[in-house]
Amino acid sequence: MGTVVSIELADDLPSSSLTDLVASTCAWLHEVDARFSTYKDDSEVCRFRRGEIVFDDCSPDMRLVLNRCAELWMETDGYFDAYAGGPLDPSGYVKGWSVEAASRRLFDAGSRRHFLSAGGDIRMRGAGPGGRPWRVGVRHPWEADKLSWVLELTDGAVATSGTYERGAHVFNPRTGQPATGLRSVTVVGPDLALADAYATAALAMGEAGLTWLADRVADGYESAAVTDDGRAFTSPGLPTA
Repeated sequence: MGTVVSIELADDLPSSSLTDLVASTCAWLHEVDARFSTYKDDSEVCRFRRGEIVFDDCSPDMRLVLNRCAELWMETDGYFDAYAGGPLDPSGYVKGWSVEAASRRLFDAGSRRHFLSAGGDIRMRGAGPGGRPWRVGVRHPWEADKLSWVLELTDGAVATSGTYERGAHVFNPRTGQPATGLRSVTVVGPDLALADAYATAALAMGEAGLTWLADRVADGYESAAVTDDGRAFTSPGLPTA
């Protein structure tokens, strides 16, 4: 997926069990990368792009992702668009979904306390080391050695979308141009797949995304954002340390 994934397990389990849990998580993420990579010619996404397979021939995971992208397109009034850059690219949903699924697989395998991070998308369960909540630093969008916020939570997800690392990689589907207005958007909520998609959609909306994010609070999704001109906004329930 073009990013680094880190895994921290805080469970009181034998080291062999922890090693097996990490290995199975890595295997799942490599499987996702092989299927959904837009850079590997033999991936399922690339084969679908070229018309070599149709929807009904796709794997269950591929059909799930395509359906969720279509639902999010409607939910965000078209601002979450897997086709915004031209050919199909569901990466804005896949990364969050895959880490959310990895966390669920860890939980089902016996891990009740863990922290997964994939390029700014984070899913945590239970308490961290020492029984304390997990702490997440949200990077300052201009100064890489500083933080805008420090979040503190146990069960939940944090997703950040911004233009400060990868440049203009999120497009406004209404204009076909790179999104402007917001420099960084962070969404905190119960499901990483949705938090990631919401952060991407809000960034695509520009400053109008601030109002849209405020409406997501009722569903359990808090947010923080920094505009291109340096103003900062947070929702009332953001779990800051």
